[in-house]
Amino acid sequence: MPELITRATRFLIRNFRTLEGFELQEMTVEDEDAALFMRVAKGDQGAFATLFDRHQASIVRFAHRFVGNAARAEELAQDIFVKLYQHAKSYRPDAKFKTFMFRVATNHCLNEVRRPAHKAEAAVAVLPDTRESPETPDGALDGRQLEQAVGVALHGMSERERAAFCMCRFEGLPYKEIAHALEASEAAVKSLIHRASLQVLEQVELLKAGLAPKRSEA
Repeated sequence: MPELITRATRFLIRNFRTLEGFELQEMTVEDEDAALFMRVAKGDQGAFATLFDRHQASIVRFAHRFVGNAARAEELAQDIFVKLYQHAKSYRPDAKFKTFMFRVATNHCLNEVRRPAHKAEAAVAVLPDTRESPETPDGALDGRQLEQAVGVALHGMSERERAAFCMCRFEGLPYKEIAHALEASEAAVKSLIHRASLQVLEQVELLKAGLAPKRSEA
C-alpha cells in the first residue's frame, strides 16, 4: 500500500498543480516567496521580514536608478515595502511575487518622478562634464565611465523605458514578467528596452568622444 501511495503521488506531481488545494510541485524560490507573501496577507510579520531581507537591496537599486538619488531611493524602498504589506491581501499566487513587487515599485517610482518637486530637482541633475575623457588602449570605457554613461542615459529615458530597462538589464526579469509589471504587451516591452538600449549606446559613444554630460551625485 505505501508503494501505491508513492506512485500515485508521483503521478499527481507530474500531471497536476494541486490536489484539494495543496501544492504538490517542487517549491522554487519564487514559490517560497509567494507562500511567504500569502502568510503576510494573514498578518505574519516574520514572513514579511524574510521577504524584506531577501528583496530590499534589489528594490533600493531599482529606485536609485529611477530617481538618481541614493537617500531618496532608501526612502522610496521603505515606502514600497509598506505598500506591499498594505496590499498583501490583493495578491493572487497565479502571479509571481517578484512581478507583483516590481509592479508596486514601478508605480510608486512613477508617482515620485512625476512630482513637480522631483522634476525641479532633476532639472539641475545633469551638468556638462568639462574634464577630458581618459584614453584607453582600445578605446573602451572603464567601469566608472560606463556607469556614468548609463546614468545619463537613464536620466534621458521616458519613465516606462527606464522601468523596463532596469527590470531587464539590472534585475534580470524576463520580458513576460516585465510586461505584467508594466501592464503592457511583451512586444511593447521589447520596444521599450530596445529604445532604452540605443540611448545607452549613444551615451557610451558620446562619452568616448568626451562629449557626454556628467550627472551630479544627488
